[in-house]
Parts: sequence; C-alpha cells; structure tokens
Amino acid sequence: MKLLFLTQNCSLVLGSKGIGPMSWRLEVLSMNGTQNIKRMQWFFPTLTGSPYFCFPESAGCYLSASDHNVKRSATEREDFSIHVITKGKGYLEFEGKTYMLQEGDGFLYFPNQVQRYYSSEDDPWDVRWVHFYGNKLKEFLTEQGFHRTPLWTLKQLSQLEEVHQELMEEANAYRWLRPAKLSVHTYEVLAVFVSQAIPLTPNLGTEPMERIYALLPDLQTEAVHPFILEDWAQRAGVSSYYFCRLFKKAMSMTPSNYITLCRIQLAKQWLLEKPDWPIKRVSMECGYSNISYFNKRFLEHEGLTPGEYRRLHLSLR
Repeated sequence: MKLLFLTQNCSLVLGSKGIGPMSWRLEVLSMNGTQNIKRMQWFFPTLTGSPYFCFPESAGCYLSASDHNVKRSATEREDFSIHVITKGKGYLEFEGKTYMLQEGDGFLYFPNQVQRYYSSEDDPWDVRWVHFYGNKLKEFLTEQGFHRTPLWTLKQLSQLEEVHQELMEEANAYRWLRPAKLSVHTYEVLAVFVSQAIPLTPNLGTEPMERIYALLPDLQTEAVHPFILEDWAQRAGVSSYYFCRLFKKAMSMTPSNYITLCRIQLAKQWLLEKPDWPIKRVSMECGYSNISYFNKRFLEHEGLTPGEYRRLHLSLR
C-alpha cells in the first residue's frame, strides 16, 4: 500500500515541528539519491473529559525499523495501543516467553501493562500503530476477550492498513482542526482490529477454553435473543455446569452478565443512533420485553436511566 506522508527536501532529517497543540515527527533517509521515509508519527493533545468513545494519543508508521526496541514498566502508559506488523518480523515478550511476530500479526496493550517488544535486526519490521484512550474502552475490550493476551493475528491485513492510512492522512491534512474525524478514524482502526483478530498462540488456555473464546462473537451477535444455557453449552461441547465454570474463568464474569453487558452496549448505540425511537422500542430491540427491568439494568450499569443517557450524550454533539 502506498504511504502518503509529508516529505522534506533533505538527505537525513530527524526532528519535530510544533503545529499548534499537535506535533509531527518525520525521519527521511536518503539512499543513492532516493529519499525514503523511515518513520512518520503524530502526537495529539490529550482531551480532558473527552466526549468521544476513543481518541488517539499518537499514531504512526515505521518502515524497516531495525532500531525499534521498546521496554516499558506498568506505570509508563495509561492508554491502549495497537501495533500491526505489515512486513518483516519482530518479537514480543509476555509472561516469561518470547514470541515471534510477522506480517499480519499484531498486539494490543491495555493501560498499565508491562510492555516489551522489538524489531528483528536481520528482517526489520514495518509496523503501523496507534495509542488511544476512552472511558469505556476497557469494558468494551474486556467484553471481547482482549484482556487475556496481547498477542493476535489478523484474518485480513489489508483492511487494517486501509483504515490506519486514513487516520494518518487525516492527521497530515487537517492536524487538529477536525477532532471528531480523528476519533472516527481511530474507532475504525479499533473496530477492524477487533473484528479481524484471532489469538496468535494457545496461551489462552486449554482446548475447551478456546471454544469459549470462539463463541464470543456469536454470543454478542445473538445477545438480543433469549439466552438458553444448555444450547450454548452444547455448542461448546461441554456440560452446562462446565460451560459456566469455563466462561467465568475466561471472562471474569458469568455468561448472563456478559449477555447483559452486550445488551447494554447495544442499547447505548441505539439510544444515540436512533433518537426518534421511544425507550420502549430500544428496550425491545435489545432483548428486554419488560421496560421497567431494562431501565433497572441500564441504571445499574451506567448510573443513568436510558432517557438521561440519551439527553446527556446528544447534548454533547
């Protein structure tokens, strides 16, 4: 994929330039008279009380980054980050083991995690990355099972490359002038990663545990329908009792609590995307035939009634 970045008329540049509250950093390497961009990265201002689901802290792309070597303690980063390798290879250390990463592999870190990763010297990686934050991201990504391991591989790399490139081009063209667009492009990177990622290693547990993780996308999609434990246990090939035990071990919550979280997440989406829908219809579409029970569960999770949540967030738009 072609990289559309800023260029400078120089043979070797390593520096930064302030642009209002945002800055960019560019490294250009001249080889045989041909300029090759080695690194491009953007740093964005941190928003206090951000109205966005997710917002970038920084984003970039490194090419043939043989010197890319990162070691961070658990207290150094309070944001999430996604890195995806588009060429070459590198390594990530996790729980005392070293894993090789290559084209199509990636990793996702939660805030306050120990981080250790580095490029191969003999076959240095090209890597696209973004650091981002948001109040509800931990809950959202935990629901998807991404808290269990940082190591993932993508079923289709090109989609991630495309949406990440759009984020970079937005930053290049508009800097800080369109924060809503920056948020949208960051969410697209996250959404593609979540939809395309599968565990890279068997580090998540035994084979029955893998079946639980494999069922999570279907559980989320079908959360609006009545949850019948026996049916899901059968799909996992285990007893109902063992299904509940495995699920709680995998997700740190019961299956019913997971279904509730999925329904509440969907309700929040419909409340804002369908402002003309009455609360009763939102309740029904999310799997709650009893609106009083829906209001109770929503209030327990969000600290607001559905109506209050809608008014608050629509007023911020």
